Amino acid sequence: MRQIPSGLWVLLSANVVIALGFGLIAPALPSFARSFDVGYTAVSAVVSAFAVMRLLFAPATGRLVTVLGERRIYLGGLLIVAASTLACAFAQSYVQLLIFRGLGGIGSTMFTVSAMALLIRLSPNEIRGRVAGAFSAGFLLGNITGPLVGAALLGFGLRMPFVVYAVALLIASLVVATQLRGYGAPPATEAGAGHGVMSLRTALRDNTYRAILASNFTQGWASTGVRVAVVPLFITDGLGQRPAMAGIVLAVYAVGNVIAILIAGRFSDRYGRRPVMLPGLVIMAVATALLGFSPNVAVALALSVVAGVGSGLFAPTHQAALADVLGTRQQGGSALAAYGMSSDLGAIGGPVIVGYVADAVGFGPAFVLTAAVAAVAVVLWLFARETAPDVVGAPAKLSDPESPAPPD
Repeated sequence: MRQIPSGLWVLLSANVVIALGFGLIAPALPSFARSFDVGYTAVSAVVSAFAVMRLLFAPATGRLVTVLGERRIYLGGLLIVAASTLACAFAQSYVQLLIFRGLGGIGSTMFTVSAMALLIRLSPNEIRGRVAGAFSAGFLLGNITGPLVGAALLGFGLRMPFVVYAVALLIASLVVATQLRGYGAPPATEAGAGHGVMSLRTALRDNTYRAILASNFTQGWASTGVRVAVVPLFITDGLGQRPAMAGIVLAVYAVGNVIAILIAGRFSDRYGRRPVMLPGLVIMAVATALLGFSPNVAVALALSVVAGVGSGLFAPTHQAALADVLGTRQQGGSALAAYGMSSDLGAIGGPVIVGYVADAVGFGPAFVLTAAVAAVAVVLWLFARETAPDVVGAPAKLSDPESPAPPD
């Protein structure tokens, strides 16, 4: 089996550091904001500012990647997040913390979009699923270990996790700068490079791309948003458990993720994207719908593991499908930016809407709503074409390549 290229290993390693850092400051950020004597709404605003700036700056990032190349924007994003995180460590007021954290969202979307562009372009066709699985696994590994390290660092003060993360990002930037020379843009002779940037209008004509947006929105809504913001409330308020149990529920969800991610990438390379995507979405939807009706914490734990397995099956698989659809074109245009925005929209809107429904009619209907979001993605994937290059009859490129539209 073909090995993962060295340039991709640099990106995968940097991804672990980035995810570890996000988890590193997660335990400190709310308490740090509260130390400025503000209420819970203001604390939430600091957390939301990062995601909102990611969403707002995503279209501009796509154009910057097109003009300046993936490597420059990736490095710029890392340095911006490093600077903003270090600035947070020395914030002297709530307003300063809010501004500094929000600016970090700009850098985050820069390295997210450019990293995905590099992954798509550098991943060999026959192992795209495996690369996407490794990328997801690295992010998950960082998210699991980050809070543990962050909690330990809190013994040195609320500002210490921010300093450590900033230094880690500077080291990651140095490694990327020295080890990814020459990876900034596809050479002119590369197959497909002549097609230029794929516009969002062109991509939306592909039913698989539309399905990818739906499943990525589901990922943001369910796994990034509702899972972190609403599930802990269900465990504590709905089932009457202590906050520590909510952490255990999130941990077993991550265990289910790990189990599935280890096989999802290889399976999707061998059997195709749809045979892995569809079961993953269905498993996650059913387990999430039932979660809100759990009679006790034991059932909630079991359903969380199952939901984690479902999410672990489809999360890396739709990343591989995105690489199939965009192929070897120069990346970073509006089609790639829209992919990232779909997850951010779900992560921002999901907790707010589901939280409102939970307040109004209970946790059961709230989680059924999340399952309905996944069901929409299931329907779109039922009508999506297979894109895996090694699957018989699966076209590797977007249909209608003869007359690609110019960039939006």
